[in-house]
This record gives sequence, C-alpha cells and structure tokens, in this order.
Amino acid sequence: MNLATKMVEGRAPFGPYETWYRVTGDLKSGKAPIFLLHGGPGVAHNYIDSYKLLAEDGRAVIHYDQIGCGLSTHLPDKTGAFWTPQLFVDELENLIDHLGQRAGFHVLGQSWGGMLGAEYGVRRPQGLKSLTIANSPASLATWSREAMRQRKDMPQDIQDALNTHEASGDYDDPAYKAATDWVYARHVCRVVPNPPEVAASFAQMALDPTVYHTMNGPNEFFVVGTLKNWDITPELHKINVPTLIISGRHDEATPTCVQPYKDHIKGSKWVIFEDSSHMPHVEEKALCMATVGAFLDEND
Repeated sequence: MNLATKMVEGRAPFGPYETWYRVTGDLKSGKAPIFLLHGGPGVAHNYIDSYKLLAEDGRAVIHYDQIGCGLSTHLPDKTGAFWTPQLFVDELENLIDHLGQRAGFHVLGQSWGGMLGAEYGVRRPQGLKSLTIANSPASLATWSREAMRQRKDMPQDIQDALNTHEASGDYDDPAYKAATDWVYARHVCRVVPNPPEVAASFAQMALDPTVYHTMNGPNEFFVVGTLKNWDITPELHKINVPTLIISGRHDEATPTCVQPYKDHIKGSKWVIFEDSSHMPHVEEKALCMATVGAFLDEND
C-alpha cells in the first residue's frame, strides 16, 4: 500500500442510524470510485480490507459497515422483519448520495455482499458503471444443497459432528465448533491461521451476531434464517451493466451456485481462482487485485 494514499473515515446519517465508512484515495481523482459490500450479513468490512489496494492506481475505494455490525449502528433488538435486502439497498443508495458520487461509480460485493450487489443491480440504479459479484450464490436453496453435497465428501467424524449438533441445535458444543473450523479452513479461507483482518471480522460478528443469526443462521453452511428462500435468479436478466463474476475453485460458493449469474447476466465474465476458496482477495491477493482492477479500468 502506498503510504501516500490517504484514508478518510466518516459517518453517514441513515434515518435515525449511522453508517460508518472509509474512503481510501481521492474521490476527485477522475476515476469512478468503487463501493465495497461486505458479507455475512453482519460480518463487517475488515476481511475485505485488501481491496483498498485498488486505490494504488488512483481510484477511490469505499469500505463501509452495513448497519447492525462493525462500526455502524448496532440494533440487537430488531427482529427478522427489519433485516431485509431492501434495507441494505437503501443504505447503499444513501451512502452514494452522501458522498456525492451519483454521477458514476462501481460496486463490488463479496459473498452476501454479492447477493446484495445483485439485488442492487437488478434495480438499475442511476450511476452504476459496473458490478462485481464475488463468491456469491444466486439462490440460497442451491447453496444449501451444495453444502450438503460437499459434506458427503468430508471425513465421517466431521459429518457426524455437524449432523448431530445441527439436529440438536447445540451449536456451541466444542465438537461442533471444531468441525466448523475444519470446513472453514477448506471452503471459506485456506490461509490458516486466518490473517488479522479476517479474524477481526469473525470476532466482531461473534460479539453481536444479530444480523448474521437472523438472516443466515449459525454458520456458513447451515442456512436457517430469513434469507433461506432467497433467489435472485428470475431477476438477473435485468442487470444491464458490465459484470465480473469471481469464485474460487474450492469455494463454498460452488460452480453450481454461481452459474446462474453467468447464464442470465448478458455479457458477464466469470473468473475462477484455482488456489482459492471463498476469499480470493486473501488467498490469491495479487491476482485478484489485478483481475478486478483491469475490469474496472475497462469500464470507467
């Protein structure tokens, strides 16, 4: 990271709440900025910190924490009816206008952030120049089926621990946590121990899992929350901007999960990172930055 690249943090009012954001680089550089949508839902921006490297070529990079997590307003008393994709679409729109970037911008979403990015793209918002969907399913029913398929290839003791404790609902049992860690090390982030920024996101989510547990469930591969029937596939044909799709060869977002984006978004490009799972921006950082950076340059 060029030490001369400036970073500015701020808070954008969003109704009665606040969205924390950080701008790396200069919003007046002449290049369209990129807004980064983190995953979870509710896992904060830390683990996608490396995308700030895109600012080295002069492009402003905007990280932010969606409400309910990280440095933004926390709302532990809100129920499932509050936490909807539309809420987070509205928050993104609010931040874009707060920063005065309606004239033109890019969006990259990772995991749940890519799902949110697709929700945003099908609405054809004013100013959107391109969309990058990274490591995201188009349907959570497909995601769940693929998770079960992957499970059948795991060692029997891992399968038994997952199945037993999911049936009982005892997600805090040490055996279940150990089995979860085994899966994460193969299909979520293959850099073990996790880099500090990845560990930071998981740690902050553990302190306030409201959004994650409400919308997703206890972990990445057992989706029982309000999003369990989410499926953007029928709407994908509405996305009318250049779209880059990213996934890892060992990703929990398997090719079957990702394929609808390629099939239904006209002109989309799909890149699979051969030595990555769910976080190519960590596992193959240089190649990932070069791939995304070139795509953004092509579509300014």
